[in-house]
Amino acid sequence: MNTPEIARVLSALDRFTLETPSWGYSDTGTRFGKFLQDAAAIDVYDKFADAGQVHAVTGCCPTVAVHVLWDFQPDTRPGELAQFASKHGVRIGAINPNLFQDQIYKYGSLCHQDDSVRVQAIQHMRESVELGKALASRYISLWLADGSNYPGQANIRRRKQFLIEALREVADLMSQKQTLLVEYKPFEPAFYHTDLADWGMAYIVAKAVGPKAKVLVDTGHHYAAQNIEQIVAWLLAEEMLGGFHFNDRRYADDDLTLGSIDPYQVFRIFHEIGFYEWETQKQADIAYMIDQSHNDKSKIEATIQTVMTAQELIAKAALVDYETLNRLQTQNQQIDAEELLRDAFSTDVRPAVIEWRKKKNLPENPLRAFRESGYEQRVAQERKQRRVELGIKPTGSYA
Repeated sequence: MNTPEIARVLSALDRFTLETPSWGYSDTGTRFGKFLQDAAAIDVYDKFADAGQVHAVTGCCPTVAVHVLWDFQPDTRPGELAQFASKHGVRIGAINPNLFQDQIYKYGSLCHQDDSVRVQAIQHMRESVELGKALASRYISLWLADGSNYPGQANIRRRKQFLIEALREVADLMSQKQTLLVEYKPFEPAFYHTDLADWGMAYIVAKAVGPKAKVLVDTGHHYAAQNIEQIVAWLLAEEMLGGFHFNDRRYADDDLTLGSIDPYQVFRIFHEIGFYEWETQKQADIAYMIDQSHNDKSKIEATIQTVMTAQELIAKAALVDYETLNRLQTQNQQIDAEELLRDAFSTDVRPAVIEWRKKKNLPENPLRAFRESGYEQRVAQERKQRRVELGIKPTGSYA
């Protein structure tokens, strides 16, 4: 890399922040079961402590997404929780409502046929919005499990209208600083139809709700051959891309660590964002977030590994010469245009990333630094004993 290229990498890293999820630090797994870890977080306080470790060694994870029903108990005081997070060098980020856990949501939540169920779901959304205001959180990140399992079971068009009406009501309660991120998923848990099954559906709903709503792209929520970077490019063009949930998948929604299967796809996503910013001369307003289930990897180490991968891939994307690429595209020089991207992806950016870390007084190798700290061994011993004292009986079954 030459000096201008290194400067572009350093600038890209300066601007890049990646939110970690509170649920990524606790014992989570698949729908079939989970493998327990002594060092896994027991409560939200453990989660913030662990997130603070990730931010301390990577320097780019200042916020933590929270899940309302999993992280906030009836006696939880949001202000005190925010202060605790601050002690560990992090802040509370996106608020994630839970509209899929309670028994009343068997046939849906905001899309449910029953008015009383929709009222309860909207009330939960209201509480999430108010919580976001109290914590100065910008994002309400919404994923719905709503759908149906059999043909003829549901009026699909009516459910769409129920959803739009509900989210309009929620948007009216939101402040001008808050953004509703509308996520989609092709399938699971519903088998026949999902109410928000793809980016187009999420786009239509977000547009109908109004300017406070944007689309959230979860990189795992796509079919295996899906061109995710095209979706990103279209949403950018429409100014409707609100954020990402980063993970990777081999078959479907596998929640694998970012870049573990297809790092070139993540690079292409970052490239499309960088190309858009070069063309428009404005920085894309995007929430970069992680959503992964570390079922057998060490939870903190897997998160650090993900962050390091993301930093390297966004650094590679910063190396693309957009002026040259634009000329090659105009001239239909497809081989040279492709090689321009391949050259950037093939570049070893680790020396530049290390240089950035040195400038920020961060460890050159965050994963190694975390391991050498002994933090995981210490908390594993403490939390194992605490589980005994609290009477928590470990089980890996969901049955």
